Amino acid sequence: MRSLSLLLLSLVVTLAGAASYKDSPFKVKESIVAPPRAWVEHAPAPSNHILELRIALPQPYSPLLEKHLWEVSNPSHKRYGDYLSKQEAEAFLTPHPDTIDTVSEWLASYGIYEEHLLHSSAQDWVTARVPVSLAEEMLDTKYHVYRHSETGEHIVRTTSYSLPEVLHDHVQFIQPTTMFARFKAFSSILHWTTVPVGDASTSGAITGPAGNQVDASCNQTITPTCLLQLYNAVGYETSATNGNQIGITSYLGQNVNNHDLQQFFETYVPAASGSNYTIISINDGQNNQSIAAAGLEADLDAQYAFGLTYPTPRTLYTTAGSPPFDPDPRVPNNTNEPYSYWLEYVLSAENLPQTISTSYGDDEQTVPESYANRVCMGLAALGARGVSLTFSSGDYGVGDGDSNPETQLCFSNDGLNTTMFIPTFPASCPFVTTVGGTIYIPETAASFSGGGFSNYFSRPSYQDQAVSDYLSKLAPGTYEGLYNPDGRAYPDVSVQSDWFIVAYQGQFGYVGGTSASSPTFASIIAMVNDARISAGKKGLGFLNPWLYSVGYAGLNDITTGHNPGCGTEGFNASIGWDPVTGLGTPNFETLKELALQLP
Repeated sequence: MRSLSLLLLSLVVTLAGAASYKDSPFKVKESIVAPPRAWVEHAPAPSNHILELRIALPQPYSPLLEKHLWEVSNPSHKRYGDYLSKQEAEAFLTPHPDTIDTVSEWLASYGIYEEHLLHSSAQDWVTARVPVSLAEEMLDTKYHVYRHSETGEHIVRTTSYSLPEVLHDHVQFIQPTTMFARFKAFSSILHWTTVPVGDASTSGAITGPAGNQVDASCNQTITPTCLLQLYNAVGYETSATNGNQIGITSYLGQNVNNHDLQQFFETYVPAASGSNYTIISINDGQNNQSIAAAGLEADLDAQYAFGLTYPTPRTLYTTAGSPPFDPDPRVPNNTNEPYSYWLEYVLSAENLPQTISTSYGDDEQTVPESYANRVCMGLAALGARGVSLTFSSGDYGVGDGDSNPETQLCFSNDGLNTTMFIPTFPASCPFVTTVGGTIYIPETAASFSGGGFSNYFSRPSYQDQAVSDYLSKLAPGTYEGLYNPDGRAYPDVSVQSDWFIVAYQGQFGYVGGTSASSPTFASIIAMVNDARISAGKKGLGFLNPWLYSVGYAGLNDITTGHNPGCGTEGFNASIGWDPVTGLGTPNFETLKELALQLP
């Protein structure tokens, strides 16, 4: 009888909760004035179209996580290198128990029970698959299919959604709703010509920035050997067994073709011929091996990150999901953008590579600020666990790569269409190392090198002095109103970014963009981590506090070039840090020695 009474009481409480949520007045949670440029409303979303709603729960302890990150990443702090375990980092991401219960009760009021839900390891994400018709009822909104006028892509989104007012403190945001980001790869320059293997149209040698000899042919074709020569890493041998690892990420159906990889190794890194890598599939990510399915971005990342660091163990994270949607109502499924799935997976993993490179991103303003903050905090958690994260800075200078004021396309998406520089995300996150691009030897800034200042994230203290010094050199009023001088400034560093030779679909050709920069710089850091680990130390973890305070002495300052865009000539490279090439390009031997002096 007592058990029956408790059951009835529980049922009454549940029903009362259901009624209270449905009776509670709705209040707008997030909205945008209009879709970003080029996205056009196409048609109402089919009512039976399935959405994978991802509900982000607040992380009340995240300020403590950030405090730990600064301490373990600051070379002058006594806790430097004292990285958090997975469990320790997770504890700082976990929502308050009341929040978990409240959101579960709200979902149950719509017939979505625990057995229908997926929870992240830290319980800070809840995922539920629901038809559009139910999502519209839950969020008091209307979904539409939007078409991208330039690419023809379709996505299902809304420009505003609401929640019962009592839920607002328990939900940070819900997607897919107002986010139109495409998270494209940053391989913007494809000089596709068939190149005879072993072609050497340039002979002789150039003196590199470290005083060492660099083949003159590297001014025409970038190979792994060129990068090792240029960045003073020739002869360093990494270990296959000391525990050091490197990882790269792959999205949007990009596949690393193993035939291309081996063809590249046989020609440019013979020692690596026949070597393999670990594939981790996230959200049913694939690595299709048909020649036609080979991904230029994925091939580039793997051939250079895995070739430069051989025999360091390497991992490919392949994540399914992409914004495009087939508007045919017979197609029942759509996907979120894939980035959050990767982040959720790696945060739940016990063992991670010490260095991970990512070459994808999008305009910061296409990403809701709530989402950007959430992703950035997840990246902070990885840094607190000792992972060095590198991201490409983007390929459009300060915005669109167009210096012509009459044809530039840099406009705010707040309904005002104000001309402004367009920062890139996640490059603008202060908890990652963002890599810009250079060209030629001696090196100069690549004109496409993404750089600028975030409109979401304030300038972190580790770069205060360097950025202030740069801004003080600008003529008064320079680009006033076009950028946020108090924002997180990027890139942090740079490396070569054009005329990289790659094997792609069975042929050799050239590719360029900061997609080439991120895996290259990550490889140099993986080699530095290798030296530290072989010396009984830990990897460098989040790099920026070290780079801006000590590590800059191991970088070659780039002082020429600029990054045009948004109807301007962009920023200039100069002595010291600049928003084109950051602090400069690496000198491996010096970085290694500086890193070995750390605890």
